[in-house]
Amino acid sequence: MIINDKKIKYKNILKKLDKYKNKDFTFSSGKIIGSMCTQPHEISTKAYIKFLDTNLGDPELFPGTNEIEIALKKYILKLLNAPKTARGITVSGGTEGNITAMWLAKELTKKNEIILSKSAHFSFKKIASLINMKIITIPLTKNYVIDINKIKNKINDNTAAIIGIAGSTELGTIDSIPQLSDISLDENIFLHVDAAFGGFIIPFLKNLNYEVTDFDFKLKGVNSISIDAHKMGYSAIPLGLLAVRKKNWLNKISVESHCINSKKQTGILGTRSGGPVAAAYAVTKFLGKKGYTKLIENCMNLTIYVESEINKIGLELITKPTMNVLGIKIKNLDEVYKKLSDLGWKVNKIDRISCLRIVVMPHISKKSIDEFIPILKKVCMEVGEI
Repeated sequence: MIINDKKIKYKNILKKLDKYKNKDFTFSSGKIIGSMCTQPHEISTKAYIKFLDTNLGDPELFPGTNEIEIALKKYILKLLNAPKTARGITVSGGTEGNITAMWLAKELTKKNEIILSKSAHFSFKKIASLINMKIITIPLTKNYVIDINKIKNKINDNTAAIIGIAGSTELGTIDSIPQLSDISLDENIFLHVDAAFGGFIIPFLKNLNYEVTDFDFKLKGVNSISIDAHKMGYSAIPLGLLAVRKKNWLNKISVESHCINSKKQTGILGTRSGGPVAAAYAVTKFLGKKGYTKLIENCMNLTIYVESEINKIGLELITKPTMNVLGIKIKNLDEVYKKLSDLGWKVNKIDRISCLRIVVMPHISKKSIDEFIPILKKVCMEVGEI
């Protein structure tokens, strides 16, 4: 009887979970078209489950998983053209990567002002509060990148870091990182590049001969880079990496760890699941350079198609896409967004610049776009956009 009761309870819990899950929007439906995350590659999902019970916060207990993490770091550091002196630490994503980078910059410089653009990720607002740093905001150019000409007069004796963005969360734009690198070298200021979205795109755009700026450690003034595997890395949530130019800098954000086998632990988190690390390792090994290049090519070809279809129905883009992100000018933003959501389509609304954001991720197909465009047109006609 007890055994039967347990079985019934087990089944009931799973049924209840299914009920909750069925309320979620899904990447597989093709109707989530405004997210910078995607349905993970099949191999990353299998790897995630296989390493679900591992803890990289205590690597001596899981030496095999630790080896996977080391191999993944090497792969990403190579992707970012990192020098031999560089090191990486795995993080939960761009927010943790940015927080950790600014923690490091503050420890290295003993200063507390951050210069960044209006399009910088909201994680920097958290940073200002968490570690008492002051945000100095620089306006954007007409191309929605940081205005380089407005930076130098904001630099002072308390400037700890400058932020460059390689794939903004609003429009996927890329700041002029080479010019920021020059400023960093001239002024001896820490330069952090937020490439959470663009880090797994720009290297492969270069393979496809797209004209995109350098953003990585090729540039001598770049001190750290955050990059996410769970975005265009096509891996499972959550996983990112913070890469720093000099490994000894990590001593500044390391503490003695008495309750685990390792003598020191670096970064913010203690317990870290090996699942996302194994997932990212698996998909990078499976796809390789050719696979990622093809993946990016497909997304960019579809982006070009989406741009054409949007123009055909009488709507305009905020700016020409730099990568697989499009911002559609919408005056009645809340109304259009709600109507689309009610019809089952999840775009993203960017209130600051009054636009709908579409992100052409790997789970989106031409079929999805061909279904969406007529609905977008109908909604926009109903509210007087076109």
